[in-house]
Amino acid sequence: MKLFGKTIFLFALLIAVFATGVNAQPVGDSLTNAVVSAATNAPAPAPSEAVVPPAAEPVFTVLGLPVTNSMICTWIVAAIILVVVRLSTWNIKEVPTGMQNFIESLVEGWDGLIGDILDKRVTRWVFPFATTFFIFIVLSNLLDLVPGVGSIGFTSPNGDFKPIFRPPTTDANLTMVMAGIFLVMSLYWAVKYNGVWGLVKHIFGVKMETNAITYPLFFLLFLFIGAMELLSVLFARPVALAMRLYGNVYAGESILDMIFHNKSHVVAILMSCGMYFYETFVCLVQAFVFAMLVVAFVGTLCSHTEDEHGH
Repeated sequence: MKLFGKTIFLFALLIAVFATGVNAQPVGDSLTNAVVSAATNAPAPAPSEAVVPPAAEPVFTVLGLPVTNSMICTWIVAAIILVVVRLSTWNIKEVPTGMQNFIESLVEGWDGLIGDILDKRVTRWVFPFATTFFIFIVLSNLLDLVPGVGSIGFTSPNGDFKPIFRPPTTDANLTMVMAGIFLVMSLYWAVKYNGVWGLVKHIFGVKMETNAITYPLFFLLFLFIGAMELLSVLFARPVALAMRLYGNVYAGESILDMIFHNKSHVVAILMSCGMYFYETFVCLVQAFVFAMLVVAFVGTLCSHTEDEHGH
């Protein structure tokens, strides 16, 4: 529990720091509109008619650095995690009750789930990381359903409305940062588990029994396969993690915003009730999928097969 609490603290602090410093460009309007239109089966609006701006909007500045509405919510989520975990583990009871019981159940559940997938040594490394990802993303996603998020704000001098709060995972900056952290840590664990040369052989090595005649042919084949695997590790996997989470949560926020702006209040209320249940399910599923993909991707780098070195 102490390790889990410290990991949450470091991860939340890291997320807060990175969210303030990263200036990644969000997905273009055309892709954003395509995501929203695909989810609603409606024609994609023009870029200038986007319901929810794809880029998080600055609320104020600190030392010349803009603080966006998504960054404010990121700090709120980080503070909630730190306070709840600290209060729940301040006085550990032998027979857990209340929030301590919930946290221990969550920890044991994820420990057992990850332990069934990864090697025991790798589980000790990945478990705090993936579990903290899950907790952080769940709270960030559910923030989209809190009344006032996206609707409380102010009007800028040019007449545009700027909300003070925006769910963190609807900002491509944050999802890309989390994917970047995953990339760095997965490579670190892969080197720690395999060694540098072992990792090279794990990716490019011939993973089947061959003889002296067929070995050169299979070597070229697995060299090509390894190049594709390396491209997946360095690019495809982080992008998939970042854009899947961002696209789903952003699309949900946009749909809710369109529902609330319906001219008929009765229709808006009825549709929003059903949408809230659906979005709650999506928020939980997306957090679970992100965490499990992290576990699965690390598992592909930190594993050995019997025929990996055979030739």
